[in-house]
Amino acid sequence: MAKEGVEKAEETEQMIEKEAGKEPAEGGGGGGSHRLGDAQEMRAVVLAGFGGLNKLRVTRKAMPEPQDGELKIRVKACGLNFIDLMVRQGNIDNPPKTPLVPGFECSGIVEALGDSVKGYEIGDRVMAFVNYNAWAEVVCTPVEFVYKIPDDMSFSEAAAFPMNFVTAYMMLFEVANLREGMSVLVHSAGGGVGQAVAQLCSTIPNVTVFGTASTFKHEAIKDSVTHLFDRNADYVQEVKRISAEGVDIVLDCLCGDNTGKGLSLLKPLGTYILYGSSNMVTGETKSFFSFAKSWWQVEKVNPIKLFEENKVIAGFSLLNLLFKQGRAGLIRGVVDKLIGLYTQKKIKPVVDSLWALEEMKRLRVRERDKRPGRAHTAQKW
Repeated sequence: MAKEGVEKAEETEQMIEKEAGKEPAEGGGGGGSHRLGDAQEMRAVVLAGFGGLNKLRVTRKAMPEPQDGELKIRVKACGLNFIDLMVRQGNIDNPPKTPLVPGFECSGIVEALGDSVKGYEIGDRVMAFVNYNAWAEVVCTPVEFVYKIPDDMSFSEAAAFPMNFVTAYMMLFEVANLREGMSVLVHSAGGGVGQAVAQLCSTIPNVTVFGTASTFKHEAIKDSVTHLFDRNADYVQEVKRISAEGVDIVLDCLCGDNTGKGLSLLKPLGTYILYGSSNMVTGETKSFFSFAKSWWQVEKVNPIKLFEENKVIAGFSLLNLLFKQGRAGLIRGVVDKLIGLYTQKKIKPVVDSLWALEEMKRLRVRERDKRPGRAHTAQKW
């Protein structure tokens, strides 16, 4: 982490600790619960409309209460991932109506249990997936999306854990069947999923990791990737120079012309997995030109060619798997395996920086300047 990021993280932590001991002023911005009339309220970040960071506001909302089968969690930290940027811009399929509270993962303390909830107690330290609404002081989510966290895992680490590591694990081991001696090409190797992929690959003997990333991120991630290339360079020729046959697995979050390049690099019986389309996002707001250009560059997939070349093409969306396709049980098994790897000190979430949720202006500067980060930004109340 850059020195500036460390200083900001320390400053934010000090502010959080200081605010925790204060009684909030009436109508002010302090933490904790508030009552207006008979309604108990909380603070939340609300996206008023799709667009830039000026569409986000910290405001007060009615505090949710757990329904049957749900847990109420007092949020200590929530994750900020690339998918949140795409949601903010409305750059996803069937975006929900605004205003909405963004965020899909958080960590915190169980504050109340809904009817029929078993296996958890008030006071448990947990991390959770949430179908939106994670950027709030309090969230309620079904028990099947909640996981206890190890005693030595911080809330910030826990908020940076589920999305990145579950996505990486599912693609590597459930979809592509990573085994000893294989090779993997991962785009955006400096991002949250990219770094999780590199760490998980290191748990399997003799796995070669090829990665692409912006040049300013290379110093931070050079030790976790076997061969690192600038994302704007001709990485296809570089990979083939090192491995003439290509690679066994391609993990593509860029889309566009990288789809054809990835397929061309696959060995026989290799697997290409598309799990994002970040080339469609090139600025603070949605660009229809970038969207159209990215899809125009996608190479048409010929099933007969796949048959002849013995190649596999797949897609992966963790949020759809969880919230639309009902695979929470499968994900719980994966989380259990990942926590086991964490306790064995084989993997560890990398938190880029910590921000109080009131620091929207500083987040805007960070996004505009594209400062070198590592994996994940955790927001804390």
